[in-house]
Amino acid sequence: MSSKVAVLGMGYWGKNLVRNFHNLGVLHTVCDADTTREATVKEQYPGVAFTNDMRTVLDDRSINAVAVSTPAATHYDIVRTALEAGKDVFVEKPLALKESEGRELVELAEKQGRMLMVGHILQYHPAVTKLKEMVHSGELGRIQYIYSNRLSIGKIRTEENILWSFAPHDISVILSLLNHDPEYVSCHGKAHLTQDVADSTLSIFSFPNNVQAHIHVSWLHPFKEQRLVVIGSEKMAVFEDTSADKLVVYPHKVKWENQMPTAVKAEREVIEIPPAEPLKNECQAFLDAVESRKPPISDGHEGLDVLRMLNYCQTSLENNGQNIRVSGDQTPKEDKPYFVHPTAFVDEPSDIGEGTKIWHFCHVMKNATIGKKCVFGQNCNVDSGVKVGNNVKVQNNVSLYTGLEIEDDVFLGPSCVLTNVTNPRSQVLRHSLYEKTLLRRGCSIGANATIVCGIEIGRYAFVGAGAVVTATVPDYAMMLGVPAKQKGWVSRHGLPLRNPVDGIYTCPESGLRYQEEDGKLHCLDLDEEAPLPEDMREGSEFYDDIVHGERLT
Repeated sequence: MSSKVAVLGMGYWGKNLVRNFHNLGVLHTVCDADTTREATVKEQYPGVAFTNDMRTVLDDRSINAVAVSTPAATHYDIVRTALEAGKDVFVEKPLALKESEGRELVELAEKQGRMLMVGHILQYHPAVTKLKEMVHSGELGRIQYIYSNRLSIGKIRTEENILWSFAPHDISVILSLLNHDPEYVSCHGKAHLTQDVADSTLSIFSFPNNVQAHIHVSWLHPFKEQRLVVIGSEKMAVFEDTSADKLVVYPHKVKWENQMPTAVKAEREVIEIPPAEPLKNECQAFLDAVESRKPPISDGHEGLDVLRMLNYCQTSLENNGQNIRVSGDQTPKEDKPYFVHPTAFVDEPSDIGEGTKIWHFCHVMKNATIGKKCVFGQNCNVDSGVKVGNNVKVQNNVSLYTGLEIEDDVFLGPSCVLTNVTNPRSQVLRHSLYEKTLLRRGCSIGANATIVCGIEIGRYAFVGAGAVVTATVPDYAMMLGVPAKQKGWVSRHGLPLRNPVDGIYTCPESGLRYQEEDGKLHCLDLDEEAPLPEDMREGSEFYDDIVHGERLT
C-alpha cells in the first residue's frame, strides 16, 4: 500500500491508532506535544519518526494522510490546517464542536479533493454491520423502539461532558439504522463532579412514524455496560459489546387475543459474528478510502449529521431537557442510491433505480424491477416480476400485481386498483393464468379507478377518478365513468383538448399541436415514443413560466 500516515496525538486513544496503523504497515510519523513519548515510539515502533511539531508533518510530502486524536476542542483547527496542506484526514469523534465548523470542514475537504473520515468506530464493528443488514432487509419487521446504554466507571473528563464523550457512537449507529433524522430531540443530565460538565445524560430522539430512541450515557456507573437494543415487530435484537455473544436475536412477538395484547416469547438466537477488531477495520476503511477515493461509511457528511444531533442534545441539556424540533434538511440519508423507509420491506434480489424513494409500510417483492426517480407512497405493494419504468409516481394504497408492466412517467392515483386475474377465486389457484396489463408512457390513473387486467392504457391517456376501465384505451384518450367511456382527448400535459382549428388541437399549457386521424390522436411536434423534453419538465424555465402564469392559459 502506498499510503503513509502520521498520527497526531498519542494519548489515551491515540496510542491505539498508532498501534493499528503500524500493524497495517503505513505508520510514518507520530506527532505529540509530549516529547517524553518519543522513547516509547522508538522502542515499540522502530523506524517510525517522532516530532512535536505538526508543521513538520504537514510539510512532509511523503505523508499523504493524517489521523487526528487530540482534544475535541482542537479538532476544527487541526483538521482545517491538514486539509489545506493537502492531506487526507481521519479525525476522532466529534468532527468539531460547532455545526458551522463541521460544515466548513466538509466543504473544504470537497473543495480540496481530500478524504475526510470521522472515528465512529461502531460503524466498523462486525456485529453492527450485521445488525444494519438485518434491519434494512426487514428481518426484524417494523422498527418500533431503540435504546442504548453506554455506562462505565473509568476515565472521567473535565474538558468535555459525557454526552460528547460517549454518545456520538450510538447516535451514529441509530441514524444509520433508521436512515432518517429525528423530528424532535431532548436531553436531560446532571453534573455531579465538575461544574457544568454533565456526568450522565439521557437523550431522547423522536423519529417519524412513532419510532423513538433513547441513549443513556454515564461514567458514574458501578460496572461497564455497552448495550444497544432494537425492538422490531417481528424480532428484537441485542448488541452487547461486553458479552461473549455480541449479537443476539429474540423472536418475541405480541399477539392480540380478545382485544388484549399478549407477549409470545421464543428462544433467543445467537448470531455468529466473525472475530475482528473494530478499530483495525476502521483504520483499514480509512486506508481503503485514501486509495480508492471513495467515501467511507463515516465520512465527513455522516460526521456532520452526528454533530448536528449532538448540538441539538447540548442545547436541550442547557435548557433543562427542552424538547427541540429538528430543523434543516430532512432529506432521507441514503446508504444506497435509492431510499427505503425503515418501515418498508424490499426483498432481495430486486432491481431499484437511482433516486427512487419507497415510503412507509411498502413491500417490494423479490425479482421486481423499479426504474430511476420513482416515488412510492405509503402502503404500496409491488409483486414479483412487476416492471416499473423511470419517474413513475405511485400514490398511497396501490398494489402492483404480477403481470403488470408500467412504462416511464406514469402516475397512479391513491387507492387505484390493478388486477391480474379476470375471474379470481380463493379456492382456485390461477397463478398460471395471470394476464398482462400494460400502462404506456405518461398515462395517468385517477384515485380509486379500477383497471381490468389484460388490457393496455395508451400513452398519455387520462383515466378519471373512480372510473372502471374494461377495454384497451387509445393514446391521449380521456376515460370517465362506470364502465369508462372516452369523453375526448387530453394533451401530454393532461389538459383537455378542445376547439380544433383546421383540425389541429393546441395544448393551452405547452403549445404542442395534436391532430386526430382515423380515430387516433397524434402529436405533431414530438415523437410518440419520445419522453417529454427536459426543457418542458419540472424545474425547467418552461415549467417556471407555467407556475408564474406566463404561459398560455
